[in-house]
Amino acid sequence: MNLNRGRLALTALCCVALSVLVACGSKPRGPVPVEDRVAGGNAARQTKAATPQGSAVGGAVSSPISMGGASLPGAENAGKPGYYSVRPGDTLTKIALDHGQAWRDIAKWNGLDNPNVIEVDQVLRVAPPELKVVAAPKPSAAQSQQTAPSVAQASPTAATDGGMAFAWPHPGQVLAGFDEAKNKGLDFAGKAGDPVLAAADGKVVYAGSGLRGYGNLVILKHNNTYLTAYAHNQSLLVKEDQSVVKGQRIAEMGSTDADRVKLHFEIRKQGKPVDPSKYLPSRP
Repeated sequence: MNLNRGRLALTALCCVALSVLVACGSKPRGPVPVEDRVAGGNAARQTKAATPQGSAVGGAVSSPISMGGASLPGAENAGKPGYYSVRPGDTLTKIALDHGQAWRDIAKWNGLDNPNVIEVDQVLRVAPPELKVVAAPKPSAAQSQQTAPSVAQASPTAATDGGMAFAWPHPGQVLAGFDEAKNKGLDFAGKAGDPVLAAADGKVVYAGSGLRGYGNLVILKHNNTYLTAYAHNQSLLVKEDQSVVKGQRIAEMGSTDADRVKLHFEIRKQGKPVDPSKYLPSRP
């Protein structure tokens, strides 16, 4: 009798073990799905960079997060004339300087609500939008015997030299001349607080410290062709959107973001650095 009971208990135990094995085998194989920790399943693509104090539009961009193959703003214009694809380390100020534009204009042309937020590979318009040509209305039968009204056709303003005549921004000794690869302008010796003068009539399109390597910087736009830049200043005496005249004191010489007191001066023609010595008058 005891032997039969032992056999029955062993049989029951085997049945329980078999049931457990069957249940375990019914579970799906493979790794456990990773939980989506991004709110709403979407990641924000724009990365806001740190803005240096006193900078209007500073901060380098970072690589965006691509979710679901979404296109970056302006991707359809990549490679077209008048457009620029943002690269790592770019700021709107740097992009504007390299294309001979005011950063506020580029922000406006691209509908940027926050100019400090741009993305790597984002495509920005860096040339003025072309004005649409309005076709002349078709004359009615009653006007067929009269001269059809003429409609002025708008066209973008062509960039010209505009007869620019630059003046020296500082009377000091030239420490370093123009070198397209190493020095994009002229460096002048001087003392802290020396006056920095506008090289020509123009408008202040940037006044701040958001462009790495330039310190306290003033950029003037003179026409659709030329910009001038004045770097490493101790203090700035003008504000953005302010109009200035040739010879006006716009800053005081300093050593911000530099190894010594000096003025770094650039002339940009359509955004490209050119040798200022070829545009400045001979010194007495």
